[in-house]
Amino acid sequence: MSVDLPSSASVEGRLETSDGLCVLTYKPLDASLITTSVQDDAAGAVAVFIGTTRNSFKGKVVTKLEYQAYTKLALKTMADVLRSARESVHRSAHHPAPASVPSLLHCTVHHRLGSVPVGQPSIVIAVSSPHRREAFAACEMILEEVKERVQIWKREYYEGDVDSEAQWKSNAGH
Repeated sequence: MSVDLPSSASVEGRLETSDGLCVLTYKPLDASLITTSVQDDAAGAVAVFIGTTRNSFKGKVVTKLEYQAYTKLALKTMADVLRSARESVHRSAHHPAPASVPSLLHCTVHHRLGSVPVGQPSIVIAVSSPHRREAFAACEMILEEVKERVQIWKREYYEGDVDSEAQWKSNAGH
């Protein structure tokens, strides 16, 4: 999918629900601060995924990535992903607990907008849970669903290419 979005299409945004926090920002992501935000004394596990811009893709040298989003819809979809993860992990929890004890305590997903140089995080997902299995499962599920469903597009810039020839692509599959 190729999308040509004007640079003004993306604005920063934040949506907090009972299932977690979703953030789209032009600012660099502070993985340590994001991780700390989900810590809880009831958590036996905190799982974190940090997706960074790598320096190559399919044999080409990547110089940077650029992200744009349909912010309002993207935040709603991200919140739906967190809700789905919470429901899915709770149904499949391997540790029986009273219904009043959640399988996931806190979830957050932060995604960059704009230009993200090589080595910098473009997405940080952090999840806390009483048990590691649920934290890992939720973190991976959130990542895959964000890449598949959320209205975020990326543009890859390669060494030696003319910037104006870079194409917008769906975030899925990379």
